[in-house]
Amino acid sequence: MILKRLTQAALLSLALGIPAAMAAEDISIAVATPVTGPLANIGDQYKRGAEAAAAEINAKGGVLGGRQIKIVMEDDACDPKQAVSVANRVIAEGIKFVDGHTCSGATIPASAVYAEGGVLMMTASASSPVLTDEAAKNGWPTIMRLYTRDDAQGLFIGPWIAEKYKDKPVAILHDKSAYGQGIAEKVKESINAHGMKEVLFEGINAGEKDYSAVVTKLKELNPALVYFGGYHPEAGLMLRQAADAGFKLTLMMPDSIASPEFWQISGPAGEGTMFVFPADPQARPEAKAAVEKFKEQGYAPEGFTLFSYAVIQAIAQGIERAGSDDPTAVAEALKNGQPVETVVGSVVFDEKGDMKDPKYDINLWSNGKYAPIKQ
Repeated sequence: MILKRLTQAALLSLALGIPAAMAAEDISIAVATPVTGPLANIGDQYKRGAEAAAAEINAKGGVLGGRQIKIVMEDDACDPKQAVSVANRVIAEGIKFVDGHTCSGATIPASAVYAEGGVLMMTASASSPVLTDEAAKNGWPTIMRLYTRDDAQGLFIGPWIAEKYKDKPVAILHDKSAYGQGIAEKVKESINAHGMKEVLFEGINAGEKDYSAVVTKLKELNPALVYFGGYHPEAGLMLRQAADAGFKLTLMMPDSIASPEFWQISGPAGEGTMFVFPADPQARPEAKAAVEKFKEQGYAPEGFTLFSYAVIQAIAQGIERAGSDDPTAVAEALKNGQPVETVVGSVVFDEKGDMKDPKYDINLWSNGKYAPIKQ
């Protein structure tokens, strides 16, 4: 069907005297992310980043001699079943490239569908090692990640926690998701390897409104630090409910709370909350022009915005390198050891499709804003 449409377009271009490059079809990239649900703010970051990158690339002439990049939004609500439905729809529509998915729990099942359908999927946030480890194990070359892995993040923050809170009680919580539990387990492994034993390792149920039971347990244990593998809605609620119970909860989290919505939920109870995030992409010189353009539009490109932007850039550069929009050829071109130039810096992919040599900051929330702290 795709070949037929291309042939028809070519014949029409000849009949009308239009150059083939001008008549060529757009290259669609699906942005698969939560457009609805409690994590829709992250989906908005994905959307803004992807659309801005596509606009920049198209303004410079597109790819493959003038083909324009078209962004197609798909809502998976960070739900595994919905993500699989999205993946099947993307394949049925003949879309060859995906920026997403967002949550590891949704990305992992969707990746199997994309692999079978020959679609290049590159996530800008799903950090579970299972994603690319399974892809490598199964021989799926088109599953990639322009973001960091949970095990790398755990190896970064674990030694810091073990040193900073030496001889003090530390608790670990998670939300039972592939992302939250996975990264909590990596942090646990890391601090254990550095001689620290947590006083609590426990899961909570995401989506609940009352976390008083776990807050009471934490108040009794009185840990100096609680590491929570999860997302901002639950984190914000726990902090508020701890404050209401007269307990100052000092929280350390992974990258999921790099969003103003965290503070909107937590309020002043979020003061002093820390989280790990890849070294501030907004501060990179490569991002300067993009950041300025976002800010002119009244938007601060926080969280995963610039990583989504970078995914579109990477896919476009891969298409140019391959001289083709064949997803397998594009993936091979991106994994050839040559850096891909993006707004988050020069990115080199390993044979699994992961970024090499990730760098991190520890960020601190204070008075409704966050910034890196000295380590």
